[in-house]
Amino acid sequence: MRRDPDPAILGKHRIEAATARRVLLDRQGLLRPFRSRLTRAGLAEEIGQLGFVQVDSVKTVERAHHMILFSRNHRYSPRQLVKLLETDRALFENWTHDAAVIPSAFYPYWRAAFETRKERLFRRWRDWHGDGFLAEIDTVLDHVGTHGPTRARDLRPEEAGPRGGWWNWAPSKVALEFLWRTGQLAVTRREGFEKLYDLADRVIPEEHRGHHPDRAALVDWACRSALDRLGFATAGELAAFWDLIGVEEAKAWVAARTGRDLVPVIQGSVDGSRDREAVTTEAVLAASEDLPTPSGAVRVLSPFDPVIRDRKRLKRLFGFDYRIEIFVPEAQRKYGYYVFPLLEKDRFAGRIDMKVDPDTGKLAVKNIWWESWVRSPAARADRLVAELEEVAAFAGADGVSLGALTARAIES
Repeated sequence: MRRDPDPAILGKHRIEAATARRVLLDRQGLLRPFRSRLTRAGLAEEIGQLGFVQVDSVKTVERAHHMILFSRNHRYSPRQLVKLLETDRALFENWTHDAAVIPSAFYPYWRAAFETRKERLFRRWRDWHGDGFLAEIDTVLDHVGTHGPTRARDLRPEEAGPRGGWWNWAPSKVALEFLWRTGQLAVTRREGFEKLYDLADRVIPEEHRGHHPDRAALVDWACRSALDRLGFATAGELAAFWDLIGVEEAKAWVAARTGRDLVPVIQGSVDGSRDREAVTTEAVLAASEDLPTPSGAVRVLSPFDPVIRDRKRLKRLFGFDYRIEIFVPEAQRKYGYYVFPLLEKDRFAGRIDMKVDPDTGKLAVKNIWWESWVRSPAARADRLVAELEEVAAFAGADGVSLGALTARAIES
């Protein structure tokens, strides 16, 4: 049941959830058709508009960063991303809310945030890992400075090998990660999926290291650039987008500009939750009246897609209740270990459990769940199978295997 609106927000311009989600999808590159020519420069521009692309190690089909980019353009090649990172240095790896690939042009704002992050990480990691990693910091810096690109296992070979996860990292590994996340080191390349670190001055182009914005400039850029990529947002969503500033800083920024260059709006929902106060710009409002027609293809999205990341916003705007169940005990999972959302036009039509089977080499589909609003799955079956064949080819699989899940089951 929909709640009555808060009297304090009555009378403001109202944006329905359907409009807000289409604006979000457009700004996140998910309304355009799949097939268009993609150059390295075009890919760099695409990532710039997304803001960042989350990097994750899980590879049931293909790793998250590659799936995110492929879902927007089927001409994407992972080699393009490697060139942008390791040859052109147009991108760098660091931390937003998680590990991510970020345009190097944004690096000055990370520099402005490193000191604040350093204090926060220092307190948190000292609680988690103890003081042992502090004694390793100078040793790690000296080693990287002398030897150049360094893997975690190069530092203390006797500490190499599985240790049960990040909470059980060796002190030298903790020091290495601390120095990376706080800007003294940078990822220069990956071998397989293993990071090699070097001094930041050797990795980040000089033109992106000279400028050091102050805190006010950081807050202004973080809020403006986040709003440009979201279309409509609350102060909390602006702060969370990059995870470089605090919510109170974002609230103060919004308060100072609302009624000047920001337009206050009331954002509706489709999940019955209370309407929310948000802000936008006149340009977004004008553009929202002339959005491109959504592609009719069924898209397979990564569980770490930027549109998916904010699960509360996802539910509020799309009515799609999604949770990645990697860390849920198997017996308690509702769907599966790594289930991909299915986007159709501007709505989420379902989810699919699939993986590249190492024995058969095929993209094996285990199960599909359609959302309750989908009344005719049969009308989508051909489009879904066509998309799965594209995904299989991208992942290097030898076709698609439905196994016990027959074509008829896809339609039901």
